[in-house]
Amino acid sequence: MKSAEQYEIWICKQDDRWEFAAAFVDLDLANAVAGARQRRVRLVHTTYEGSRRVSEEVLAEIGSVRQS
Repeated sequence: MKSAEQYEIWICKQDDRWEFAAAFVDLDLANAVAGARQRRVRLVHTTYEGSRRVSEEVLAEIGSVRQS
């Protein structure tokens, strides 16, 4: 199986669920797009084998954090 890596941007919705927004092969571009968002976002490094997601690592969480 072919292995691929990408950087994904996930957006926190109002009900605290995370929704996939975009994917990039370049970390700098993904970081710039994530930083330009107004909402809370996560920048995630993911690895796929074929079409199966085999690993993920949250690199950054950007934006306002929900207050308790």
